[in-house]
Amino acid sequence: MVGLASFLRQETCESYFIFHAETKLGNGFRTFLYFLGLAYCFLGLSAITARFFRSMETVVKHTRQVVVTDPSTGEETIRHEKVWNFTIADITLLAFGTSFPQISLATIDAIRNLGNLYAGGLGPGTLVGSAAFDLFPIHAVCVVVPRAGELKKISDIGVWLVELFWSFWAYIWLYIILEVWTPNVITLWEALLTVLQYGLLLTHAYAQDKRWPYISLPLKKGERPEEWVPAEAASGKHDTTVGKGYSEILPVSENADRNVVDIFSIHSRDEIEFPGPGYQKVPGFDDSAESSNKNLEEETASEDSDILVLWRQQFADALMLESRESRKLNNVYLRLARISWQLVLAPWKLMFAFVPPYNIAHGWVAFISSLIFISGIAYIVTEFTDLISCVTGINPYVIAFTALASGTSWPDLVASKIAAERQTTADSAIANITCSNSVNIYVGIGVPWLIDTAYNFIAYGEPLHIENAAGLSFSLLVFFSTSVGCIAVLVFRRLTLGAELGGPKLWAWLTSAYFMLLWLIFVVLSSLRVSGII
Repeated sequence: MVGLASFLRQETCESYFIFHAETKLGNGFRTFLYFLGLAYCFLGLSAITARFFRSMETVVKHTRQVVVTDPSTGEETIRHEKVWNFTIADITLLAFGTSFPQISLATIDAIRNLGNLYAGGLGPGTLVGSAAFDLFPIHAVCVVVPRAGELKKISDIGVWLVELFWSFWAYIWLYIILEVWTPNVITLWEALLTVLQYGLLLTHAYAQDKRWPYISLPLKKGERPEEWVPAEAASGKHDTTVGKGYSEILPVSENADRNVVDIFSIHSRDEIEFPGPGYQKVPGFDDSAESSNKNLEEETASEDSDILVLWRQQFADALMLESRESRKLNNVYLRLARISWQLVLAPWKLMFAFVPPYNIAHGWVAFISSLIFISGIAYIVTEFTDLISCVTGINPYVIAFTALASGTSWPDLVASKIAAERQTTADSAIANITCSNSVNIYVGIGVPWLIDTAYNFIAYGEPLHIENAAGLSFSLLVFFSTSVGCIAVLVFRRLTLGAELGGPKLWAWLTSAYFMLLWLIFVVLSSLRVSGII
């Protein structure tokens, strides 16, 4: 009974979200309102993550010009080389970006916790819950995303095995420093070693991708497309061209056939159709320098004008409640339903219109702006989950394993889903899952711990203490056991179907149900343990 009481605490909640008058409402109604707000935040996270993914595409597609001189003729040509290695892009831009909510929140919590000898509440519990959400529900979604019969496999098994090793080692390392090395406390050196291992992950994965001798696995590298995301076919009949064929604007209704949760998306058509590595002759050096400078100034002014047109169009699209396609519908009720849905989305659409177009600085401005929005929404998600825990009396660790972990991992789910839909292989979709788990530990826990342990070491000469370390260790053991079952099924699908994702719909849905069952087992056992029931 004591354990059950710790699971469901019956205390009056005096906290509120905006107005103090919320505390006068019934607990049931308050819980409904907070869950409704949580769901609305999930919708916003889905939309901004889709824009984040597209800005990342632009970053990864960036090329640099390398002048090559033919030794025999002396003729100079320009070769376009990719700036980003796909493996490094998966581990840094994709995994780090989608894990940014957990990282930023945990870091803010650590800064607020300075001077306290005990770690803050947004630490290991939420991160382990996020790892389980990444591994099980996201795999469950990705495995059914491909069309019936379509198979998507990992092209480079060697890189995936390296990423998987560092993902599992991250949680083994966490168990060692919590239970074996220095039980229930974290020292400055342990925190520093945790952060440095992220660099080891990057180095090892890159070495495996390039097949460096002695430190890479002797596995054949499969063929991966030249483009990180292949060129897309036009999504609708009513693409609106802005400027000099510079972009295409796809309203959500015309983008629905791709199953991407995207409020609006703007792409540079030139970037999409860019053929990748290629060659072109350098213009003759006898051209007029004055004429070249004049043309360059005119092109720069034209590009600036096009970007302003694009940005203005984003706000116009955000305020558009009915698309051309919707106006052609004869069913009045269906049109009203679509308009109502656009009204629900309108606040998010207007807010995300402030994200600059992808054309600026090769997509970096839009990429960073998207991360800022993701962090802001994730912070609101944590506020709602704290209020739900307060009003319902559910143990905060249970909320951390379920709602909080799901909310902060929502960008991971959306990004992996988009990657599974749009890429021809399963590399990025699955790499985002395994690498996000690594980033959660090495950076998401490592950086906050490093901040707190450094302060405690300098100010007090004391380490950082961890509350409920026994419950966390139990959750790690459950996670190890269930994750082995998950990876075993992926290997079995590779051996029998030849791919990790897709395949016959029946088998895909059975696999998805199995992954969700593993997640439920983790959540139930971990929640019962931290609540003292078992």
